[in-house]
Amino acid sequence: MEINFKKMHGTLNDFVVFHDLENRILLSVEQVAHMCDRRAGIGADGVIVVRPSLIADFFMDYINADGSLAEMCGNGIRCLAKYAYDCGLTAKKTLPVETRAGVKTLELISGSNGSIERVRVNMAAPILEPEKIPANVLSDHPIIDYPLESGGRIFLGTLVSMGNPHCVIFVDEDPDLLPAHYGPAIETHEIFPAKTNVEFIRVLDRKRIVMRVWERGSGETFSCGTGACAAAVAANLKGLADPSCVVQLLGGSLDIEWKGTSFPVIMTGSAVTVFEGSITI
Repeated sequence: MEINFKKMHGTLNDFVVFHDLENRILLSVEQVAHMCDRRAGIGADGVIVVRPSLIADFFMDYINADGSLAEMCGNGIRCLAKYAYDCGLTAKKTLPVETRAGVKTLELISGSNGSIERVRVNMAAPILEPEKIPANVLSDHPIIDYPLESGGRIFLGTLVSMGNPHCVIFVDEDPDLLPAHYGPAIETHEIFPAKTNVEFIRVLDRKRIVMRVWERGSGETFSCGTGACAAAVAANLKGLADPSCVVQLLGGSLDIEWKGTSFPVIMTGSAVTVFEGSITI
């Protein structure tokens, strides 16, 4: 089977994107792994299949590089919006997209040459109840500074769901080397029945956060959109960040807005097409 695709990225979190509006293609774990392989395949953190939806304009079928399904991908959904517009699947600049974490509303933003360069996403309100994250922690309040052991160190995690689970860890040191060393054990910690994404963040000031990430199912990546949202929410919960802040990642920066509990998180960032081609799977 030959598939026409676009290789895309949002702050260097990269994806293989194609559409299947007739739901004819069902990818196996092996096929996804082959497509994402950076030596034998195209190379990506995940695969996005644009599918039809009964409740929105499209459904984002997001699959991690290891073949596992993800509820939501913040960088990926921005790329989906640009893909749909550039491929002529829609002419809308405001686009509802269904995900496994519900329907998200996206605003496509054109650059000076008229092409779509940035996308603003209503990510909905964060989920802070432990059982809904999910996390096996008994509490009626948000989980802030929960102790977790990894590699002989104790980290304090703040737990947030953006439709997918996140454990946000605040550090005073440069977080560059932390994900690879400590991320895997926290991702698979026993309190997370569905595993978790892990963000190591350093708050520079009330408007700037540095973040490095270990993604569930993908490992260390250059960026994670839902993780950036979770980081901003966690910093706000701890009184360390303003309602609007910039999260700086290895692959670039994301603008995050959150006015507090019950308000939606708004994420704005880039969407870039790298190249297009076809692959036989």
